Amino acid sequence: MNLAGGAAPAVQFLRSTRARRYRLTLRRDGTAIATVPARGSQREAEKFVAAHVAWLERARARQKQRPQGEATWTAGTRVLWRGELVEIRLARLADDRAVPLAAGAGMNREAGAVDPCPGPELRLGRIAVCLAADVFSLRSSDGDLRPALEAQFARRAKVELPARAWELAAETGAPMRQVSVRNQRSRWGSCSARGTISLNWRLVQTPDSVRDYNIYHELAHLREMNHSDRFWARVAETCPGWREAE
Repeated sequence: MNLAGGAAPAVQFLRSTRARRYRLTLRRDGTAIATVPARGSQREAEKFVAAHVAWLERARARQKQRPQGEATWTAGTRVLWRGELVEIRLARLADDRAVPLAAGAGMNREAGAVDPCPGPELRLGRIAVCLAADVFSLRSSDGDLRPALEAQFARRAKVELPARAWELAAETGAPMRQVSVRNQRSRWGSCSARGTISLNWRLVQTPDSVRDYNIYHELAHLREMNHSDRFWARVAETCPGWREAE
């Protein structure tokens, strides 16, 4: 574990027996990580970081500008969903009817007004958590809704992201053999030389353009396992708006 100082931003070097190439990532806590493959050298890793200092500085600047989310999610908290910051609205069930819990949520259908959370029937003892037009069924709770709600996001992602990845793979002719959805902490996605791509479940929270860009990015890696000019040319060919999405 070493730190590169000087004029360049501080970077922590970590050797990985699984990595096939040098990689530079910026974690949510602001720590920059340079991954060194098993057969790589510290000298080459430092050269790789030096060549990507401009990217790292841009990434740090974007991170500082990014709005910080709430640690605890309750009714009224605004969370990122489908690319928009939307407010969590709640409803509970009483005698099989949805009764609003959040101020301004509306009334139930039987009262002659709009259902606050249109969606599937929910069992008693559960609440409907509404994010825009999407409805999630959770166990009734007076505490933090974030763990249960993020688990629901991940379930949605495991259905939606592979389907979209197969669709874009067919569109581009990329040799994808398998796709998985994971809980990566520092990457939006990854790929292997065997034709497998892995996607971060949090992509379901992003705009469609960002989701698709990340998939196109990993599909391009199936032909170019690097970030060469040829790689970026493939990305630009399939995803013209990639710069804005990144």
